[in-house]
Amino acid sequence: MTVQSSLIHDLPGYTVRRVVVSAMYNNVYLITAKATGAQLLIDAADDLPAINGLLAEAANDATAPTHLAMIATTHQHWDHVRALNDLVAESGAPTAAGAADVAGIDAEAGVLVTDALNHGDTLEVDGIVLEIVHLRGHTPGSIAYVLNSASSDGNDGVTLIFSGDSLFPGGVGNTEKDATRFTQLLDDVQERLFGVYGDAAHVLPGHGNATTLGAERPALPQWRERGW
Repeated sequence: MTVQSSLIHDLPGYTVRRVVVSAMYNNVYLITAKATGAQLLIDAADDLPAINGLLAEAANDATAPTHLAMIATTHQHWDHVRALNDLVAESGAPTAAGAADVAGIDAEAGVLVTDALNHGDTLEVDGIVLEIVHLRGHTPGSIAYVLNSASSDGNDGVTLIFSGDSLFPGGVGNTEKDATRFTQLLDDVQERLFGVYGDAAHVLPGHGNATTLGAERPALPQWRERGW
């Protein structure tokens, strides 16, 4: 039997691993800084044993001993935070999320976020630097975390956008048929992601497969016209 590796990106300074958990097929991502061993986990969605397995698989990804330095959440919805309380209790790691979703995460998971983030902020954790992009509409505080990895050959590096449930292959996230929320989300996605990052940027969503901004960009007018 072939076992699929959790490794999805092996970059000069980082590895990125993924495990899919729960009946909702949530993606849990783990960034490891090769030089420091610091690890940042995005969306402790469910299944603590699977998350611990992901951490164990990344144990040899760095030259220094690995350690979970931050647990980041893309948004407050229950299916993205079901293992958050247990992982915080087990690891003692600090937590980060969009400021407008802090109360919702506390209500859903019983975790008071330690780092409340706003649009334009930078989240820095011992060698890992993420740009914070607030994408209003799916939830009030939904954010994307953007990792820009320098290239080893002097050419353009790799951009990874951890988009949560705000951007997927084929469209933006669910806004529950609310036209105002849909317009807000699409406006933010278009201005703050497509308007800032290049076509080669990888989009790593909260569920399902990855895509790139270049693959999705031509469909933006269609998304706006159809209203979802």
